Amino acid sequence: MSAPWQALQQLAAEPFSLRQAFSDDAERAQRYQLAACGIELDYSKNLINEQRWQQLLALAKQSELCQLRSRMVAGEAINHTEQRSVGHMRLRLPEHALTTLDDQAVATEIRSCRQQMTALVNQLHAQSYLGYQGQPITDLIWVGIGGSLLGPQMACEALNPFNQSPVKIHFAGNIDGAVVHDLCQTLKPETSLVVVASKSFGTEETRQNALSLRQWFLDHGADQAAITRHFWATSSNIQAAADFGIMPEHILPMWDWVGGRYSIWSAIGLPLALQLGNEQFEQFLAGAHAMDQHFLQADLANNMPVVLALLGIWYINGMGCQSQALLPYNHYLRLLPSYVQQLDMESNGKQVDHAGQPLPCATAPVIWGDAGTNGQHAYHQLLHQSQLVIPADFILAAKPQHALTDHHLRLAAHCFAQTQALMQGKTIAEAKAECLAQGMSEQHAAMLAPHKASPGNKPSNTLLLPELSPFYLGALLALYEHKVFCQGAIWQLNSFDQWGVELGKQLSGPIYQALNGKPAPFDSSTSGLLASLQRHLTSSKTG
Repeated sequence: MSAPWQALQQLAAEPFSLRQAFSDDAERAQRYQLAACGIELDYSKNLINEQRWQQLLALAKQSELCQLRSRMVAGEAINHTEQRSVGHMRLRLPEHALTTLDDQAVATEIRSCRQQMTALVNQLHAQSYLGYQGQPITDLIWVGIGGSLLGPQMACEALNPFNQSPVKIHFAGNIDGAVVHDLCQTLKPETSLVVVASKSFGTEETRQNALSLRQWFLDHGADQAAITRHFWATSSNIQAAADFGIMPEHILPMWDWVGGRYSIWSAIGLPLALQLGNEQFEQFLAGAHAMDQHFLQADLANNMPVVLALLGIWYINGMGCQSQALLPYNHYLRLLPSYVQQLDMESNGKQVDHAGQPLPCATAPVIWGDAGTNGQHAYHQLLHQSQLVIPADFILAAKPQHALTDHHLRLAAHCFAQTQALMQGKTIAEAKAECLAQGMSEQHAAMLAPHKASPGNKPSNTLLLPELSPFYLGALLALYEHKVFCQGAIWQLNSFDQWGVELGKQLSGPIYQALNGKPAPFDSSTSGLLASLQRHLTSSKTG
């Protein structure tokens, strides 16, 4: 382990009090705050001082972060296990900047994809896209899984107040048949458009859902011409999509230099473009591009993604924290924790470095959370009073997307109070004095005080957005993308492959075959579970 890492662990072993740090330094809040693209970050409620912070910066400077960032921008294959470049930032370049790309063939492809999306959105908004019975399309069913689903679903939920579309958007991801079953019970095929999002066009969940939806059309009198009209795809496997029955002109491109969890900026963002309209979707891209520029140009000490990345490394590798809470105080952002969960854990949940050697330290944390204030009546008890240290990101939009002003002020008050309470806590002496002030006896107050006390010294960041608009959501998502990149660079791992998800997929095939009467040898647990499932299925058929 290198000297900067050793120094970091030595500093982490030293005692530190947030309450005392704020008491000793009247300018602490001003010192540890940062703004970028209109987003304000207060990171003063973290277990850091100047010595610790400078050591974290030294760690970043001696790492390959800056070199890897330059290589990514240059289009090098930094995803070396798959021999792919990483180019999702290209997708949010404004039109004039596309002309500056070194690879003008890629620029042309991006421009063409945007034009296809724009044309389809315009048709659907004008209700001029007619189904096989001559009726306008009223519903779009987006079929995907993982990043092909989480991104557009989260973004559509987040920006619901900006909805301009006459077409309702539905998402089908899970292979659980209940998803497609419920959609088919409520929608009409003659007024539904299906978009199948799969880079390979072979992902099991996506293909199975698409096949079931195609059968739904056939069961309602649709012929192959109708299927051709009602099905679109976004894929890189043109032949497989064509074999399914989708016209080439209905296939939007996907590129191998864009991973699924980074694909909301591509044709995977079609549901969001449909919901927002083309102009507002461009604002979404513009917000991400603005954060890209900040990330590429700001020095490390004042670079918001770098700051968040270093704080995360401090808790994971310095203090041994294993999870991080993501707490958006915004109802529309309630799916954000799930989105960042995939972004972070699939990117950096690795055990080897670039050379395939075991990493000497832990990497990605477990990301979890929910919208505030719901969590305050659930898991915040653990955040405040357990012995665990769980760093948390609190996210609040200053302006609400509704007219219930008092609701919003109360929401903001709770958000800021939670970070204050986590920081300062309540001592046993303070808890006892509070009990005595309420008229309790000395004995009762002494008994109750330890139960009411909170240790405090629990770290948090607060991210304040001017409002939850397309621009600021784009900037926020790009912020977390770049944070994850920075941490992967410092840990010296490949943030852009995901080989760990393959094993379960490989093993599911033989198990599925066994469930269909082709037995194979399994471990005793799997064999027992298969027998139990088949027994239940048999009894349900005969009962």
